[in-house]
Amino acid sequence: MKPVYLVDGKRTPQVKAGAELKDIAAPYLGHYLIRHLVDKYALPTDSIDEVIIGNTGAPAKYPNVGRVIALEAGLHKKTSGYTVHRNCASGMEALSQAYVKIALGRSDLLFAGGVENMTQMPLMFGKQMTDFFMELMKAKSPAQKMKIFATFRPHFLAPVIAVEQGLTDPFCGRNMGQTAETLARELGISRREQDEFANASHHKAAKATAEGKFREEILPITAGSKLDKMIADDLGFRSNSTVEGLGKLKPYFERETGTVTVGNACPLTDGGSMWLLASEEAVKKYNLDPMARLVDYHFHGLEPERMGLGPVMATHGVLKRTGMKMSQMDLIEINEAFAAQVMGCMKVMKDKSLSAKWGIDEVIGEIPLEKLNVNGGGIALGHPVGSTGSRLVVTLAHELKRRRQKYGLATLCIGGGQGGAVIIENLKV
Repeated sequence: MKPVYLVDGKRTPQVKAGAELKDIAAPYLGHYLIRHLVDKYALPTDSIDEVIIGNTGAPAKYPNVGRVIALEAGLHKKTSGYTVHRNCASGMEALSQAYVKIALGRSDLLFAGGVENMTQMPLMFGKQMTDFFMELMKAKSPAQKMKIFATFRPHFLAPVIAVEQGLTDPFCGRNMGQTAETLARELGISRREQDEFANASHHKAAKATAEGKFREEILPITAGSKLDKMIADDLGFRSNSTVEGLGKLKPYFERETGTVTVGNACPLTDGGSMWLLASEEAVKKYNLDPMARLVDYHFHGLEPERMGLGPVMATHGVLKRTGMKMSQMDLIEINEAFAAQVMGCMKVMKDKSLSAKWGIDEVIGEIPLEKLNVNGGGIALGHPVGSTGSRLVVTLAHELKRRRQKYGLATLCIGGGQGGAVIIENLKV
């Protein structure tokens, strides 16, 4: 296997759904990132072998977002592009496929990342309304059409919310928030603990933004109906967050007995992220100076109703693959889908009796809070589903470089009962 280099990674600002990025279609959250990196490294437009993009809410207008992004970025028409979908880890899946292609010598220069505009995920008609339209289309005479019109009822117009359906598991019938409630209950994670974790995430993100720590990874984007706004920072974290304020919010997913609220869970978010990956040959040919090396990755499945523990299995798998230990990881990014879910992973990873329930007969390792999501996580920064898997790696690589530390782990849970994990090595130590 050949070494795989992460040359440079950039991302958009991440913005709550319905706000400043609401009018920017998914491809345009990625194409300008590629254009920037191509120009920055003076790469010929025909030098890129492929573009691989994670996306979950494929827009009807852009059914293959990866190819659209490649062409919109001005890459040569011979550069192929495709889209991958692994729910929350779609961006990480894009990176893993790029890794394999370079490691096997099939490719030299690739772009891989993810984009998601969750604002633009549609409202749809239900079955009764679509059946009504179909019958109306089949009717040939005015009399037949009138007969079909007479069957219409106002409740046919009740919308089906695409994002709500997408966040509900078809196998176990529980939505993602309900799976977090399961973990909180089974692992004894209190409401107060969840709110304290969420509050810390907001304040870390606010501090990092104020100190300009995200400036190297965020590429500002023009937005607004007249493209008259420049968005350079994440919008959504609450710098005035308090545990007491979070404590006033009502449970959202299990209203009577639950502990998971909109305050200790990630918000719906719009955003994109992108990596330029290269082989050793491409690094030499184009005189590149990589930030990091992608060491290895691992995906693992588990029961959908406890999908939040996916990072436990994925982390165990990638550590086994690489022969490394948790103690070697200088920084760790776990996507904060829910505070209960991240805290559950931390609890299981350090307890042999708990991890044994999922076939792991050893302690994976304790995660010190000073290593975890040091600039805030998904609760504060948001979770644009198709992008998050690659965004975690962008943030991790830049922070390792800033601190001159060596190894980092990025991991996340995946709707449907999976986990994904990536280990990277900082080359700027």
